[in-house]
Amino acid sequence: MTAALTDLGKTWRLDLVAGLTAAAVVLPKSMAYATVAGLPVAVGLYTAFVPMLIYALLGSSRVLSVSSTTTLAILAGTQLGLAVPDGDPDRLIVAVATLSALVGVMLMLASVLRLGFIANFISTPVLTGFKAGIGLVIVLDQLPKLLGLHLDKQGFFADLLQLFTLLPQTSLLTLAVAAATLLVLVGMERLWPHSPAPLVAVAGSIAATWWLGLQDQGVAIVGLIPQGLPSLTLPDASLAMQLLPGALGITLMSFTESIAAGRAFTEADQPPINANRELLATGAANLGGALFGAMPAGGGTSQTAVVKAAGGRSQMASLATVATAAATMLLLAPLLGLLPHATLAAVVIVYSVGLIQPGEFRSILQVRSMEFRWACIACIGVLLFGTLQGIVVAIVVSLIGLASQTAKPHVYVLGRKRGTDVLRPLSAEHPDDETFDGLLLVRPEGRLFFVNAQQVADQIKALLARHKPRVLTLDLSRVTDIEYSAFKMLLEAERQTAQQGISLWLAGLNPDVLKMVRHAGLADQLGRERLLFNARRAIEQYQEQQAAAARS
Repeated sequence: MTAALTDLGKTWRLDLVAGLTAAAVVLPKSMAYATVAGLPVAVGLYTAFVPMLIYALLGSSRVLSVSSTTTLAILAGTQLGLAVPDGDPDRLIVAVATLSALVGVMLMLASVLRLGFIANFISTPVLTGFKAGIGLVIVLDQLPKLLGLHLDKQGFFADLLQLFTLLPQTSLLTLAVAAATLLVLVGMERLWPHSPAPLVAVAGSIAATWWLGLQDQGVAIVGLIPQGLPSLTLPDASLAMQLLPGALGITLMSFTESIAAGRAFTEADQPPINANRELLATGAANLGGALFGAMPAGGGTSQTAVVKAAGGRSQMASLATVATAAATMLLLAPLLGLLPHATLAAVVIVYSVGLIQPGEFRSILQVRSMEFRWACIACIGVLLFGTLQGIVVAIVVSLIGLASQTAKPHVYVLGRKRGTDVLRPLSAEHPDDETFDGLLLVRPEGRLFFVNAQQVADQIKALLARHKPRVLTLDLSRVTDIEYSAFKMLLEAERQTAQQGISLWLAGLNPDVLKMVRHAGLADQLGRERLLFNARRAIEQYQEQQAAAARS
């Protein structure tokens, strides 16, 4: 009993330290991400308070830290800009509450419908390209704040050109503040990984503003931040339909990021992440946050890494971060108003460039050039069409990629390794493999359905024309399922081969495929002699028939 209490006390101490360390990173970043979304910095604090508290009580991950992320911030900002084009602060708070509520409801509905598999809806290469595009958009969006400039946003490439034309108007003092912030962030992170560098940068810039009067010298600051805990904010149903398309995209990205971060930091001796419970927990976190003016939230990889590196073992660490956020809102809000926008922009850039992973692009290219092209298309889609439309591009590219893979399944002609019973696809690497005169062994692989049925049929027809066998054996041991369209193709193949004087045999059927063959009457049509246990038995039976024919 004493040992258990000692271990519990040790865990709590570690979680407290991890939570306070994470707060030093999470709170400045959350405020910075609020500016990315075009929202008051106080909204970032609200997002590191209510959603994190609710997830800590409901989530299946022991260490996942849930608040705002760079991807969610830019997506939310794009949608809010469309819904509130004049940027009215009061209207923005209502709009972000509505957006977060929609995201929360959709995540919880997905949990009820057991849609946890949507975590894998976007392929990894496409997600790599999408995040790279998001990273470039965020960096360009923040660069004017580093330079003390203002852009009339028109699109990525137009904004980039406009930025070059405005460079002579750069505020050198604002640039100096940004450069000092970048130096602190990058230098501390290199010398002391997972350090509270954002806290040091924010505190230093606030102190500089106070002592040097930077705001009087043209450096833009955050301004008044309401002191106290967030007040109740009710969503506006009249905005729901307008915000719904963006909410769908944010829902997908919130869950995808959360489940990826949760799985990345789950140790072997811990329970696995429950995808449907994660949907419920992140949904409740967003819905609860919406009632207090929080922006859409999800699990963050970088902040969870800080918790883990600091020794966090449970969601007590997140509760410590929540308590720190509450204390900040109650006690430090007036000081935070002195924070320069250039400092927040530097924080955003430092923690957003990680979305751009050239090394990951190279790794994808080394493995498969086709998937490298998908990643590039997803990235360019974000830059050309915008972030929300970029999600559509990413999903479409993923679906096209899936279709292209499934539309052209492999269809192999099998041979036997000489002197063994090993069957393998014929290739130039194994010119000695045995084939059997008059017997053609063909093995399609993968699920056969309406997308690829004709493709497989055409390949088999070409093989029949080339080899002119007496017996065609389809080894279906690598076919996991046959959809009705493909099954009709199988029936047609039996009819056509019979007309050509070719006997069709089926081998290696799994239970589901065999059940379909029996229900459709094809099993009775073929008879037991043409339904075989595996391809090796087909060879044996063919050789027995040939030997019997030779004797007679």
